[in-house]
Amino acid sequence: MPELVAALIRHAEYQQLANTPSAHQPFPLTNKGREQARQAASNLQQEAGNYGWDIAGELHSSQLLRAWETASIIADHLKGTHTVSTFAELAERSVGCAANLTIQQIETVVGEDPRCDPLPKDWKSNSRFCLPLQGAESLVQAGERVAGHLKIAMQQLAEQASDDTVRVFVGHGAAIRHAAYSLGILRFEEIARLSMYHAEPVYIEYRESGWEHLAGKWKVRDQAIELD
Repeated sequence: MPELVAALIRHAEYQQLANTPSAHQPFPLTNKGREQARQAASNLQQEAGNYGWDIAGELHSSQLLRAWETASIIADHLKGTHTVSTFAELAERSVGCAANLTIQQIETVVGEDPRCDPLPKDWKSNSRFCLPLQGAESLVQAGERVAGHLKIAMQQLAEQASDDTVRVFVGHGAAIRHAAYSLGILRFEEIARLSMYHAEPVYIEYRESGWEHLAGKWKVRDQAIELD
């Protein structure tokens, strides 16, 4: 079986609303973000050369604009012909009907709903907590969703590839980290202290016996809560 690798990429910097759990914000990359995406393509090309990988022609991205734009810039700057396909399964953790409200607005909405208990202080970062709102999911649930897509996509690649190959996945930091936990790459206690650099790949190898971190660095996060 050839060496098969998933390049996990957090989208580049984008025009994010302040103090707003990013969820499904619809905004594009900043100029800095577009440069980060171009640099990601250079990183991918270099690592592929170092390891002798082909780069799969189809890049997988979440449907959110910041991820799609990151993936599209990467595809345009790789050697050869590459396309981008988008998947809802790669989206960030959903806060449901509270999408794109500020932290204070979410806390107010829940606090004024007589059906809801008060939110815990760590509701934004608690991996297993799910907002009591329609359409919301926990970070662990989001990670399982992303991990499920990675498994299927890499199984399909295993059926097709005859040479060592890396497939690119562009998504969102928290969902990717929790996917890494679901796949056995990270321990649960590591999730909270690690993040991802914008548009810097983390490479994990897919094997029938399990997954293994191969290259690329996780970011040690600040004490303050980082939004995606």
